[in-house]
Amino acid sequence: MKFTELGLHERLLEGIEAMGYETATPVQQQVIAPILAGKDIIASAQTGTGKTAAFLLPLIHKMLTAPHSEHHINALIIVPTRELAIQIAETMEGLGYFTDVSCMPVYGGGDGSSFITEKKALSTGVDMVVCTPGRMIAHINMGYVKLSEVNYLVLDEADRMLDMGFHDDIMKIITKLPARRQNLLFSATMPPKMRELARKLLHQPVEINIAVSKPPEQIVQEAFIVYEPQKNPLVKFLLQQKDYTRVIIFCSKKQNVKLLASELKRSGFSVEEIHSDLPQDKREQVLLDYRNKKLKILVATDILSRGIDIEDIELVLNFDVPNDGEDYIHRIGRTARAESTGTAYTLVSEAEQRKFAAIEQLLGKAVTKSQVPEQFGAVPAYAPQQRRSSSNNGRGKPQWKRRN
Repeated sequence: MKFTELGLHERLLEGIEAMGYETATPVQQQVIAPILAGKDIIASAQTGTGKTAAFLLPLIHKMLTAPHSEHHINALIIVPTRELAIQIAETMEGLGYFTDVSCMPVYGGGDGSSFITEKKALSTGVDMVVCTPGRMIAHINMGYVKLSEVNYLVLDEADRMLDMGFHDDIMKIITKLPARRQNLLFSATMPPKMRELARKLLHQPVEINIAVSKPPEQIVQEAFIVYEPQKNPLVKFLLQQKDYTRVIIFCSKKQNVKLLASELKRSGFSVEEIHSDLPQDKREQVLLDYRNKKLKILVATDILSRGIDIEDIELVLNFDVPNDGEDYIHRIGRTARAESTGTAYTLVSEAEQRKFAAIEQLLGKAVTKSQVPEQFGAVPAYAPQQRRSSSNNGRGKPQWKRRN
């Protein structure tokens, strides 16, 4: 279905055309019409399915066609991370370029001037606010945020926000909103706590499932079974096999990110690290350099596995096995976007074998175990059913249990 068939305002269609979009994605086809009709939505959709435009387009349309206050906040979009807030605001700027609909991203980590800019918008009125929960609470506590005229509430990556402990902040913000409003809830997964939140917020919602429960077939997945000390040299070896233009290496811990990025820099790779310890301006500059291909390799925590839509990533390398299958799918889903191909490597230590086996079970198939070059020495056998999860994350000797 083409965007011109969705009944959107002509100035909005100009922005869509300028951004090079023609055909709506499945989630956009299913979500836009009920939002335009005023329905509450609960949608299961992952990053990369086009869900950001799926809620931005009808909200912009409504602000162009329905009466609303110019001196209050009209739409509130709550997201888990600064990066996602920035990305949504940038998408809004593009889609709404030919309109007069205003948008303000509100997130922590900036300097004093950014807080002052946010305060002015929140107190004098702005059409759309994209915020992280903690930063919005800080403004609300100061008493000047105008939320009494909010007509639209969006919770994006809602499951992620709950996982990060934002439930109480979200509920506090919602108590400041008018009871009559349209609620749009987007989540990659629907665990019980997510359903409970939906029951509290939504009124006769339309439920939409665009579940990408398995990675795209065009992603080549391979795993390397190694001892923990073999990981760093193997990463360098893999990066040298091809002249990659964009690579993301995921680590589960910030300390691993810092150590690996430092070692890769010493080896001459074009690499930067990104994690929550970095100042906000540094994180934004790193992402900008990566988008503009001034930087080839990002070493990151899972802060990048959701919500950041960067095209043409050739290789995702899991330095650590993700904690669960959903995280694995989100990580490797950074590659092979928009029908392109991509590669995902995962380094699996002895202590991580059981975790990786659980991921394979979710995928419904075994991931190819690639041979580790002989120069790295002997490697462990892949026998996840024999290994208990080690409490020391692979340091020290593995524990064993006898097979029945």
